[in-house]
Amino acid sequence: VDGFLVASCARGTTTPRRPLAATTVESAVSDEPALRFGHGYDIHRMAPRAEAGQPVVISGVRFDGSDAPDFELGVEAHSDGDVVYHSVVDAILGALALPDIGQLFPDDDPRLKGADSEIFMEEAYARMQRRGYAVGNVDVTLICQKPRVNVDFQGHSVKALMRENLARLLRLPLGCVNIKARTHEKSTPSASAAHSSATSFFISRSRSYLTRQQEVASRRSSKH
Repeated sequence: VDGFLVASCARGTTTPRRPLAATTVESAVSDEPALRFGHGYDIHRMAPRAEAGQPVVISGVRFDGSDAPDFELGVEAHSDGDVVYHSVVDAILGALALPDIGQLFPDDDPRLKGADSEIFMEEAYARMQRRGYAVGNVDVTLICQKPRVNVDFQGHSVKALMRENLARLLRLPLGCVNIKARTHEKSTPSASAAHSSATSFFISRSRSYLTRQQEVASRRSSKH
């Protein structure tokens, strides 16, 4: 039995929390909007583990009996096929009007075979940070008939672990990260199909915040 993993993510980025130098603030005010939104989408086919060659991985959680209950299917992908991470990466890149994940990390690059998708998250985060943005919050909806994610495994909640992984990579407190799980309600031909959609909304500091930071930086500069 096979199925699919799909993810989409709509998200934005916020202005930095740290005070900026006057020139940096001026550039941010004049060249960059205070708030950006992007959308990401990812899909991967699921197949028997032997055929896929790797287990299903969702938001950094492996469904092979290590992080979560063992699941008979695997995901077909060049990397580890983490649909949540991939959709969030594309959303960040889209918000910044940068090339998509497939352009930055092509699926014909042998170095990325079976790669942990955390490296994609780290690269997207670094590019966002260099532009002077930070994440406000993220809300993820995972639509997945199988494997089940609203379960406990070895004394911990699988969904909570997914949430913790996402918060860690986005440098966010848990209160700014949410993951909801839904099923297809058996409405699709393949009962083993799995879809993941991730949506995030961002609370940015207002442009007046940038103006205040510019004034502070200017006053500090004048003192010297």
